[in-house]
Amino acid sequence: MSTATTARPLDGLRGDGAHRGVPGAPSSSQERPGRGGRRLRVALYSHDALGLGHVRRNLAIARALGAVEPAPDILLLTGAPEAVTAHRPPHCDLVSLPALSKDANGVYSARHLSVGEAHIRHMRRAILTAALSSFRPDVLVVDKHPRGFLGELEPALDLLRAAGTRIVLGLRDVLDDAVTSRREWRADRSSQALRRWYDRVWVYGDRTVHDLGAELDLPAARTVHTGYLAAGRGPVEPVTPVDEPYVLAMVGGGADGAGLAEAFARTPMPAGHHGYLVTGPQMPTGDVRRIVRLAAERPDLTVRTYVDDAEALIGGASAVVAMGGYNTVCEALALGVRLLVVPRVSPRREQLVRAELLSAAGKLDHLVPDQLSPAALEAWLASAVGSGPPEGGTAVDLDGLARLPHMLASLVTTKENTDVA
Repeated sequence: MSTATTARPLDGLRGDGAHRGVPGAPSSSQERPGRGGRRLRVALYSHDALGLGHVRRNLAIARALGAVEPAPDILLLTGAPEAVTAHRPPHCDLVSLPALSKDANGVYSARHLSVGEAHIRHMRRAILTAALSSFRPDVLVVDKHPRGFLGELEPALDLLRAAGTRIVLGLRDVLDDAVTSRREWRADRSSQALRRWYDRVWVYGDRTVHDLGAELDLPAARTVHTGYLAAGRGPVEPVTPVDEPYVLAMVGGGADGAGLAEAFARTPMPAGHHGYLVTGPQMPTGDVRRIVRLAAERPDLTVRTYVDDAEALIGGASAVVAMGGYNTVCEALALGVRLLVVPRVSPRREQLVRAELLSAAGKLDHLVPDQLSPAALEAWLASAVGSGPPEGGTAVDLDGLARLPHMLASLVTTKENTDVA
C-alpha cells in the first residue's frame, strides 16, 4: 500500500466549487451547479481488473443520474472501455486506464502492456490524478475500493477533498464471504479511508437480503442501502438477430467463464428452442476457438463473443444460464426471467454468496460448479422453459437506480448549504 500524499488544494479551486486563477473560468455565482450555470459534474471510478461488472454497473449509474435536471456532465474512469462505448449516455465521456488482469490466485498484472505491476500502477495513478484534478467534479463515486486499486486514487482523493468535492463509496451487495470481506476491509484500512475522505457509502443492495453495513460495521449515519440497481436499466434496443424461442448463456467478461460456456455448448437445447451463447470479450482466444468449433457442429447453437444488447437478449429469452455477476442477476430479476446461476467460487465467493441468498429468497436457481454438466443444464432448461416467470418468494427491492438521482441531489444540496453556512 502506498502512502497518501499530503493534501494540497487544486490550483484555482476552492471548497465552494468556484475556480480561481483559471483563465476564462466563470465566476463563483456562475459556477454553482444546477442553478442556470455550468452543469453538475460527476466522476465515476472503477478499477475493472476482472470482467466487466464494475464498469457496467457504473454505466447503469451514469444513465440513472441523467434524470437530474439539468443532466450532469459525467466522467467514467475505467480500465474496460469496451463495455462503455456502445451505450454511453448523453453528457458522458470516458477516460480509459491501462487495463489490469487478475489470475486465478488473485494476482494482478498488466493485461495488454509488457510492463511490471509498479509501472502500470504509476501510469494509472498519474492518469487518475490528472483527469480528476482537471475535471473538478462536484461529486466522485468510487466503486468498491475506497483507496482505489492498491491506493491509486489516494493523491486525487486528497486533492478533491481539499477542493470540496463530495465523495461517495459505492459497494455492491456482496463483496465476498463474510470472513474474507472483513479481513480485506481491515487489511486495506478501509474504515480509516472512509473517515478521511468519504461523505457517504451507497450499498447497491437490499439490506433485508444481505446487510453489508452490519457485516463491515459501516458508519450507520453515512450508509444507505439503495436497493439493487435493477429496475429501469433500459430500454436497450435489440440489435442481435435471434431465432425465437431461445435460451441464453452468458459468462460476463468471459475471463474465467470457459467451463460454463463449454458445458452449455455441449448441452441439448429444449425442444423447439435455439441456443445463444455469449462468451464475453475477455475469454482467452484458445477457449473461444474450442467453443466455436463445438457450436459449428450443431445448427441449434449460435456463439457470439460480445453483444451490445445484453439486456434485450436476457429479456427475450425463455431461460438464462449465467455466472452470478451483479449486473446479469439484476437484469434477470428486473425482467422476470428464469435464471440459473453457476457462480464463480474462486478467487472470490461473492457470486456464490449472492446466488445462495437470492435462491433462498425464491428469485433464482443456482448450481455450484462441481455439479455443472451438460446433463444438469439440460434438465434445468427443460424445466425452466415450461414453467413461466418466477413467482412468489420474498420481496426484493430492485429500485435502486430510481433513488440515485434524489440521493445525488441531496448530497449536492447539503454541500451548498454547508458552503453558505
